[in-house]
Amino acid sequence: MATVEWSDGAPIYRQLKERVIAMMLDGVLKPGDALPSVRQVAAEYQLNPITVSRAYQELADDQLVEKRRGLGMYVTEGATARLLQSERERFLREEWPQVLERIQRLGLNIEELLDPQQKWGKK
Repeated sequence: MATVEWSDGAPIYRQLKERVIAMMLDGVLKPGDALPSVRQVAAEYQLNPITVSRAYQELADDQLVEKRRGLGMYVTEGATARLLQSERERFLREEWPQVLERIQRLGLNIEELLDPQQKWGKK
C-alpha cells in the first residue's frame, strides 16, 4: 500500500476498504494474492488493529477476500469481476446522472469530450 492521507469524511475502516478495492480494480491485488496482515497494516499506517480488522471483515462479508486459517486473508477468485460489475452499476446509478446533467448544462458534445487533441483550458 502507498502513502495514505485519511479524510474526516468517512470512517477510516471504510476508507481502508475502499483503498483495497481500488487496488483490486487496478490489478495491484489479484485473485489468490494475500492481503498484508492486520498487524502490518496497523503498524504501517498507525491504525488500531480493530480498525483494520473491520475493513478486512467487510471485504470478507462482500466475498471479495477469504480467511485462510493460519495464513491470512486472500483475494477470492472472481472478486475483480464482481467489483467491476458492482462499481459500474453504482457509477451509472449514482454518478453518471450528475455528470450527464453537467455535460448538458455546459453544452458539450461527444466530439469535444472524446477528442484527445482537445486543448482544455486554452482559449
